[in-house]
This record gives sequence, structure tokens and C-alpha cells, in this order.
Amino acid sequence: MRRTWVVAALLAGATALPAQQPGVDVLRYRFALTLPDTGRTIRSETQVRFVRAPGVDALRLDLLAPMTVRGATVGCDAKAVAATPTHDGQVVSIPLAPFVVDGRAPISPTAPPPRDTTCVSLRYDGAPADGLIISTDSAGRWRAFGDNWPNRARHWLASNDHPSDKALVEFVVDAPTGRTVVANGTPRAQSASGGRTRSTWATAAPIPTYLMVIAAAPLTATELGQTACGLAAVGRCVPQRVYTAPEQAGAMPGNFSQADSIVAFFARTVGPFPYEQLAHLQSSTRFGGMENAGAIFYNDALFRSPAGVSVGLIAHEVAHQWFGDAVTEREWGHLWLSEGFATYFAALYTEKSLGDSAFRAEREGIRTAVLRAEVATSRPVIDTAQTELLALLNANSYQKGGFVLHMLRREVGDSAFFRAIRAYWTPRLHGTALTDDLRAVMEREVGRDLSWFFDQWLRRPGFAELRVRPVHDAARRTLTLVVEQGERFGPYRLPLTVELVFADGVKAEATVLVPASGRAELPLRGTFPTAPTSIRIDPRADLLGIFTTP
Repeated sequence: MRRTWVVAALLAGATALPAQQPGVDVLRYRFALTLPDTGRTIRSETQVRFVRAPGVDALRLDLLAPMTVRGATVGCDAKAVAATPTHDGQVVSIPLAPFVVDGRAPISPTAPPPRDTTCVSLRYDGAPADGLIISTDSAGRWRAFGDNWPNRARHWLASNDHPSDKALVEFVVDAPTGRTVVANGTPRAQSASGGRTRSTWATAAPIPTYLMVIAAAPLTATELGQTACGLAAVGRCVPQRVYTAPEQAGAMPGNFSQADSIVAFFARTVGPFPYEQLAHLQSSTRFGGMENAGAIFYNDALFRSPAGVSVGLIAHEVAHQWFGDAVTEREWGHLWLSEGFATYFAALYTEKSLGDSAFRAEREGIRTAVLRAEVATSRPVIDTAQTELLALLNANSYQKGGFVLHMLRREVGDSAFFRAIRAYWTPRLHGTALTDDLRAVMEREVGRDLSWFFDQWLRRPGFAELRVRPVHDAARRTLTLVVEQGERFGPYRLPLTVELVFADGVKAEATVLVPASGRAELPLRGTFPTAPTSIRIDPRADLLGIFTTP
């Protein structure tokens, strides 16, 4: 997701919450939604298939008022029985029959714990206060777009609204004819009758609730064709298309012409594209872009501007299909595993498509954003103490997280870095991760401890502040760098590169390993008959810090 500044009140209540119910694992949602011709009231018949552990005697689902529950059943087939749900305006609780484990047969301590798979169906209706954004476009046409991040699905989808519980999803959408319906996954069926169209979409892979969306709007599709052929996890190629308002269709594909190259680059770098297809939609999302799995929503205004949707934004949202979508942060405080990765991998696409100079310029911009951000000086990147989820959309999660990945790449080397990224991603495909999962894989690939790196860059606020002074010994013809570190954030351990310029115009580059100490004297290798006339610190913008020289 690319952030746009919004009024915090718009996301009132978007606070960090634990996984809704221990002992419950949702396997699949089926949301049958009836959308109005006008107005904002929707009806839903939701079925949740889930696994429960012994002792779970009710299913609790997030669903916020003013949605009103009308009834519920328990059971997965025609034998489902009526249940009496309770709803306190925040959570629906549906009682279940007791899950009794046969106590006569001893359970081996090595055996998996007993589990019970069952279903709950829930009927409810109302006008969602958020999550499903119902409005009219500039031509006065009715439209609806899901916009769930971070935990706003609960405004319209009865669910376990937490990123740790990923599930398959099927949407059955009854909408006014003349509206194009798009959702996660692929279309499975469509029928029309009496001025209404019923469309069914379903996923083949589990996703978190914040990515579960529909669009129902007057949209025109521009086909981008079969892209990234041979690099898809499902099928041979990745079908891509752009959905816009009819007025913008003539300007397509615009920068989306690079979508094939972007998907192919990430697939070759990380792993096969993880979903059945990829759609790009002009929408009413309040963010610049929202990385919904297989159906990226971009802000409406971008399509109406002369520049259109930028290549950088497209690359950022596409990168999320791998990082954040296919492998999801298990806890909100580890959001950098989504946003930092998308930031850095979009920059890697810049490197691939425009070359090293453009990549360096992008790194310099990312670094500047961190150095200017108050949050970077006051809070760590892994911010498990932050309960206001909107506040996590900051320079720590995006720019600092992305720059840390670049420094990690420089620390371990290109081969080990990209090998470790694939080793981190592949076994966690369609699952979740925490930062220590990434650290463990990196350590395994390079064969050494990296806890110091993750701790200093991700678990404490700030960045390096170095004062570097060259000391020349004419008699011994040596050159020593005296490095002093500021006290504000403590000392950092890092590789420091300097570019030296001498009076005869000769340039030399040297790298020293700076220890995590307040002051260090670091001799440079080689013979130095004269002192340098100037010194440039970190000439390739590889470090996150402020550097000064005498």
C-alpha cells in the first residue's frame, strides 16, 4: 500500500487487536452479498467453515454496528440447525454444540491435537459505516468498493478480522446490472435476471481479511494479455487487465504497459506469481494504492491526472502480491515485512529497468525521508507497542524498513541475500511470518549470527550519526579514519565506505568495518604519501545515517 494522508478520524477504532478467538482457524468464507440499486444498505448471507479445538463452544466473529444480525445456523450441510446468536455491536457469538473428545481412548502425546471442522451461517444487513465504500462517481453513477486495511473488514464482513488467520474466500455478489463486479480470485459464474446480475468469484489460495474485497462499479476492462508466461504458480501465464471508468479507458494501458515486465521481474527474483490473475482497478480507496490479492485498487484521482498511475506505485503494489499478501505479517507490529519489502522491491525494479543511477537516486530519496521523519527518531521499526494501526503507516514501516533491506543485502552479499529471500518466501507461501523468521533464514544462508544487525536497525529507534576525520601520518605514509558516533541513538556496527580525492586528482575508495563504539581509529590499507584534499562519506548511498567531516 502506498500511503496517502487521511484524517485520523476516518479510521477511528482501527486499533491493534489480538487474533479474535484462540482455538479457531477459519478455512473458508462464503459471502453472499446483495447490493442495492441506490443507497447504502446491503444484505449478507455469510458461511464460515472453520476448525475448532476442544473447549471452543462458540464461534465469535467481528461485525460492527450498525450491521444487524437476523439469524444463524450451525452445520455444513442440509442438516444445519438454527442457532441463537448474540451481537454486542462489535462481536457476534454463535453457540456451538459441545466438542467432546472420547476419553476412553488414550491420546498419544505425539499425536496431533483433536480438531473438529464445522460451519456457521449468519444472516445480517445494514449500511456499513466503513470498509465497503458506497458512493457515486463524478458522473453520478452508483458504485461500491471494499477498502479493508487494516481491520475494517469487520464493518461489512463477519469474520476473524486479523492478519494471522488467512482463509479461502468466495464472493457471490448480486448487483444492479450495468455494474462490473470484480473480486479476489477468478470468476466462477455469472447470470442476469430482472435488472440484476449475480457474479461469483473465488480464490484458490487463502488470504487475510484485509485483502478480501469486491468492486461493483461502471468499469471498462482493458486487457493486458497473458503476462509473465512460465512464471505463474497457477496456470502457465498471469492474465492481467486494467478496469477503469469508461471515460479513462481510452488512456489505457498507460504505465500499466510495464505490468508484464514488473510481474516477470518479481517472479524471477522471488518465486512464481502466487495468484490466478492480476487486476488493476480505478477505485475509491482512500490510499494511493491498496494491494488486495489479485485485485489491486488504485485511487480514482490518479487516473484523472495527466501523469496517470506511476510505474513506481504499480511496482510497489505488485510487489505486495508476494510480500504482505502471499506471505503476511502475523502481527501488526511487523508491518515492515509488507511495506518495507514493497518499498525496496519497487526500488529494485527501478534498478532493473532504469539502471544503477536511478536506483541510487531512489535510495537517496528513501534515506532522506527517514532522516526527516520524527517517528524514525522516537520509535523502532518493529513497533509492537503501537496500538493505533493507522500510525504504523509511517517512514519506519516503509522507507526505513526498505532501506534496512538494502543494508542487509550489502552486509551479506547479493547471492546470499536473494537466495535467503527465496528461502524465506517459498516455505511460507500463503502463510504468515515474523521478523525472526527472516533473520533465521538469513543466518542459515550466510552461516553467521545477524541478531546484532536486526536489533540495531529494527528494534531501536534512530540511525547512525558519524563524524569521520582522516588522520595522515606523512612519515609512515599511512591514513587512519577516526570515527566518532553520536550519543543520541547509540553506536552502530556497520561497513563504512569513503571516497578520497588527492591533490593530483587521483580518487581512491576504501571500506572499513566500524565497531559499535563511541570512537574508533581505523587504519586504511595501502600507502598514502599525501593527505587527501577531500573525503566523501558513503558515496553510493548505502547506509542509513548522517555523516559529517571536519
